[in-house]
Amino acid sequence: MTTTQLAALRLIRSVPARGAAVALPVHEGEVAASGLDPALLGRLGFEGKAESVAVLPGADRVVYAVGLGRRDALTTTVLRRAAAAVARSASREDRLVVALLEADAPVAPEAAAAAVVEGLLGASYRYDALRSKPAGRSVAAVDLVAPTAAARRGAERGRIVATATARARDLVNEPGGSLTPDRLARAATAWGKTSGFGVEALGLEQIRRLRLGGVLGVNRGSTHPPRFVRTRWVPRGVRPKAKLALVGKGITFDTGGMSLKTATGMMTMKCDMAGAAAVFGATAAIAELGLPIEVRGYVPATDNMTGGDATRPGDVLRIRNGKTIEVLNTDAEGRLILADALCLASEDRPDAIVDLATLTGACVMALGNKIAGLMGNDDALLGAIEASSATTGEQVWRLPLPPEYRKQYESPVADMKNIGNGNAGALVAGLILEEFVAPGIPWAHLDIAGPAFVEADDADVTRGGTGFGVRLLVDLAERLAAR
Repeated sequence: MTTTQLAALRLIRSVPARGAAVALPVHEGEVAASGLDPALLGRLGFEGKAESVAVLPGADRVVYAVGLGRRDALTTTVLRRAAAAVARSASREDRLVVALLEADAPVAPEAAAAAVVEGLLGASYRYDALRSKPAGRSVAAVDLVAPTAAARRGAERGRIVATATARARDLVNEPGGSLTPDRLARAATAWGKTSGFGVEALGLEQIRRLRLGGVLGVNRGSTHPPRFVRTRWVPRGVRPKAKLALVGKGITFDTGGMSLKTATGMMTMKCDMAGAAAVFGATAAIAELGLPIEVRGYVPATDNMTGGDATRPGDVLRIRNGKTIEVLNTDAEGRLILADALCLASEDRPDAIVDLATLTGACVMALGNKIAGLMGNDDALLGAIEASSATTGEQVWRLPLPPEYRKQYESPVADMKNIGNGNAGALVAGLILEEFVAPGIPWAHLDIAGPAFVEADDADVTRGGTGFGVRLLVDLAERLAAR
């Protein structure tokens, strides 16, 4: 698995007297006290607003003034986005010294350093694996001024998470013609070896023996056999504080099956395995950080094609737990493979299950491409995810699961249909998934159809696959481990 090159990161204790360009923080309302030329900054229209950057040429070095907004409003998200802004502004620099960590900042040094590194490295990401030459330039190397042990710990955490996110982006950005289910499984296996977590990739016959009827039904139109990837991280030498199950949708390309998508709707469907990529990335980061929590991953992997024996509308599939689903729209395939995965995850009796899936266009219509829909059956788990969202900047919005909407997917021939009546599509999909979570297990569903893949750069996110969910899940694991 080839990881796209990120900026090289080095930690230093103070700003060198001369040499590489340097990025310095300026708070809104404190320009005069910043130590930089206030008159020049004024002429440039720079006021220290969050994410603003002013370039100050000098005799010895270029100085980048980086706006952090008002001091009393500083957060990890502000720091992350400001670091990303300067990384983009300084993309032509061979080396950049970054001194954005302040001793008197209202954000704890470890969290601040992690956020700054995530912003710097995230914004330096480029997917050039398939180009004849790079499309653009990113800052080549970063020296982060991290004067304390806490800041250095945070910077290392940020590097691990940012690197895992980049590898997840690589998987999402790879075309579906080469990222087959087997290739995805082999990538996970290689990743497990380098990051220290276990991987088991089940083939077609094993999937049949496990009675994963949803996976088998979606795979019927494909020339590529399915895979079911199970991952596991168990901390060494300590009793795990919690047992977390992560379920990721792994549709390596989605044509819609017999319910064929439009040409436009198919253009970005290589991203339909972004949930799987997030599960692998989060597990890798959790393992490298050595968090005292057991994490098991469940990733059903197949493409959704239109071959001669593809599942037809009206066919009925039997899921792992025995429940049957009448398939009336083969483009609502994610819930079919996730149903099997949620059954397997439930059988292992975790303390919590979180699934991530590029599941519904309805969620994109409701929340756009920056916010994931959050649903589930446990207020404490949903609240923890919302807290992780606030810390990591990966936005979520809680949506309801109204029991009265279950009538929408009643079937005359099976236990349920795989679609509702066209209204509240994201909520109906969540309700269908809940049918396959065993009673008593806290469960959360993240519909990441919007933020998993974007068409324009924004802060630490670059065009294409975003790796959404990696940061969020790592932070959630830390919260569960601290309980």
